[in-house]
Amino acid sequence: MLIDRLNWRYATKKMDPSRAVPEEAVERILEAARLAPTSSGLQPFEIIVVTNPETRAQLRAAAYDQAQITDGSHVLVFAAWDNYTDARIDAVVEQMGAERGGVSEALTAYYDRLKGMYLPRTAEENYHHAARQAYIAFSAAVTAAAFEEVDATPMEGFDADRVDEILGLRARGLRSVTLLPLGYRDASGDWLLGQKKVRRPLDSLVTRVA
Repeated sequence: MLIDRLNWRYATKKMDPSRAVPEEAVERILEAARLAPTSSGLQPFEIIVVTNPETRAQLRAAAYDQAQITDGSHVLVFAAWDNYTDARIDAVVEQMGAERGGVSEALTAYYDRLKGMYLPRTAEENYHHAARQAYIAFSAAVTAAAFEEVDATPMEGFDADRVDEILGLRARGLRSVTLLPLGYRDASGDWLLGQKKVRRPLDSLVTRVA
């Protein structure tokens, strides 16, 4: 059950470096992220899967020495497009046409209107819009990891410029948004394990408008 899995998960502070996440579990987590909804179906981000120990050590240094990056077996880096372009939007339309039996006038008109809204905006504004879409997929990955009983630690605390440099993201038109180390909790060394999950109660979080 979804709620049970969400209660099981927590931001793991200490991972067991002797246990690697099976590749089939990682693939299911990635597939959940791929299937996540995004604005107009653009999916304006990429996910970089880092397993190389030397690269993960560099990422750890760029993330203020958070040990989960090297103690876990995989790091997922969610990186958003640095801007929207004609070519990027056209590629989405072409894929839709290829998989749905052709591009209709209505589909072309929809994405032409989208270009009219997005392309005049600044690159920074478009990056932030793309980053918000990446967060949706990021959330799906966190939830999927819980279903796999794989521990995951969502991270925003890192030097994005340094991460971009390590992974060569800027040359690919990408900027890092979030990191998600995957692994298995070390029950003997994680101070957060077993602590009560604390969240605001619904009546202070949710406002109902009837």
